[in-house]
Amino acid sequence: MTDQSRPGRKRSEQSRQAILVATLELAAEAGYGALTVEGIAARSGVGKQTIYRWWPSKADVLLDALATKADLQVPIPDEGSFRADLALFLDRTYALGTKSQVADTLRALMAQAQIDPEFGKRFREDFLFRRRDALGEIVERARERAELPAGVGPGTVIDVVFGTLWYRLLATREPIGPEMAGELVALLAPTSG
Repeated sequence: MTDQSRPGRKRSEQSRQAILVATLELAAEAGYGALTVEGIAARSGVGKQTIYRWWPSKADVLLDALATKADLQVPIPDEGSFRADLALFLDRTYALGTKSQVADTLRALMAQAQIDPEFGKRFREDFLFRRRDALGEIVERARERAELPAGVGPGTVIDVVFGTLWYRLLATREPIGPEMAGELVALLAPTSG
């Protein structure tokens, strides 16, 4: 996450974690529209001035909370093969996406990114590119081991994975669970023979 803090006292990691947890809880309970910095401050026990000092908006707090959650729950595995690495990465990614509060948060942040260009830039840098870079490590190892499908570039593999996720989240609202993860693994890392 780009450091949105302004000059002043150093961030307390304990306070930061309390704010991020409170933000996710409140967004899950009431939705993005009802989320307020005042509510986050009350739930976390941290002053709203502290929140505004560290993040420019409620969307940025939620973005940081979701990015942190994704970093913690979606590993960048090295199981020795592209198929195994991709399967684990997608299982964890899509397991998060099946949770309605996560899916709703992703939709809200994407919507905010479309109407607020400055937030959109932060959303791309601090979440979208961060998740692409995580999968990019797996894809790059696969490229080095000559495990990518013939004629398919690393960027296309990443686009297929995240394009499918975002298309289903935003356009069709079709399920994005384990079945979809399995189909993408079969498509992008087929078994030989």
